[in-house]
Amino acid sequence: MATERIRASYLIETPEPPEKVAEVMAGEQSCGTFTRVEGETDALRARARATVESIVELESVNAPSLPNALLERKGTQGPWRRARVEISFPVANIGANLPTLAATVAGNLYDLGEVSGLRLETVHVPAAYRARFELPRVGIAGTRRATGVASGALVGTIIKPNVGFSAAETAELVGRLCAAGVDFIKDDEVCADPDHAPLAERVPAVMAVVRAHQARTGKHVMVAFNITDETDAMKRHADLVEREGGSCVMASLNWCGHSAIQTLRRHTPLALHGHRNGFGALSRHPLLGISFQAYQTLWRLAGVDHMHVHGLQGKFSQPDEEVIASAQDCFTPLAEGVDDRVMPAFSSGQWAGTVPATWSAIGSDDLLFMSGGGILAHPQGPAAGVASIRQAWAAARAGTPLDEAARSAPELAAALAFFGQR
Repeated sequence: MATERIRASYLIETPEPPEKVAEVMAGEQSCGTFTRVEGETDALRARARATVESIVELESVNAPSLPNALLERKGTQGPWRRARVEISFPVANIGANLPTLAATVAGNLYDLGEVSGLRLETVHVPAAYRARFELPRVGIAGTRRATGVASGALVGTIIKPNVGFSAAETAELVGRLCAAGVDFIKDDEVCADPDHAPLAERVPAVMAVVRAHQARTGKHVMVAFNITDETDAMKRHADLVEREGGSCVMASLNWCGHSAIQTLRRHTPLALHGHRNGFGALSRHPLLGISFQAYQTLWRLAGVDHMHVHGLQGKFSQPDEEVIASAQDCFTPLAEGVDDRVMPAFSSGQWAGTVPATWSAIGSDDLLFMSGGGILAHPQGPAAGVASIRQAWAAARAGTPLDEAARSAPELAAALAFFGQR
């Protein structure tokens, strides 16, 4: 175990030599500080110090990407040098401790006085270390089994309006969505346990409708109830969902924290739908924060089953290339010999018209295609909205342009006419 190492890569910007800064990073996040201290022997450093594995210098720029009071006080001038740095950390420093892993590969690095930009880009863990953490309880295969969808993308939607419905009104909408043919329904991230529709009322009301639909049709619709809360409350909410015959719960990862999600994962067998709201605050600046590869690695160690990646040609700021790479990250095992893949959830402005780009880029049906307005706002109603998406998937898989497929698919034709003008 002592020889095992976790590898992390970074993009840095600094007026200093990148080699010097990389060594500062390695020391700061292992056994060192800004100066050697009593007890920091050569033997201890050989055992516990992080190691700079590689440095690739990139272009220089004339202005710093981020403010830095220390460099400003020193009157430091550019050029501001950028480099990719890889550092490895001894597993023995961390143990099977997810919050400390996050603190090690990130932590105070963002505050270093030597940098005017720093971004954690990747995290890779050895197989034996991966085995010390939670695996998905449900994952891709289990989600397909629960919903009875053996092939094809799972078509999902979001409760809209986001908030404001009573428990009875939510159940009525869920009933219409089940009848429309969706595979998956989720709460919005801002609707968890509101006064007007507390989970204690909403879960039984919704699940009564879901069970009735399953009794009539044999189809179980997976509902991701947003149980985001403090840890003990989330455990109680998950128990309620399980008692009522539910198959999935959702949590806002960034606001619950790694420890709470680990506790929830160990507590419930239900699918854990990981919502990444707030990720933009961690990722949008190119010289700050964390990339999705590193981000999803940490959350997958916590045992989530689904991860949001946003959507292609969607309403949010991420470029399509980032969305595609994020989905591929979800499909990539964290360690060799382990099937810990999770199902990516595509959302944000998705409708039938964004299906061809999604299929072309991903080439896989192992995803949740989440469409709110694209289903609920379809001019012919939610059932037609679901049909239009399934028709678009069939066309994309067959290599048929949507406008050609729409000639024999009225729901798709209506979606193209209505949403295509927006």
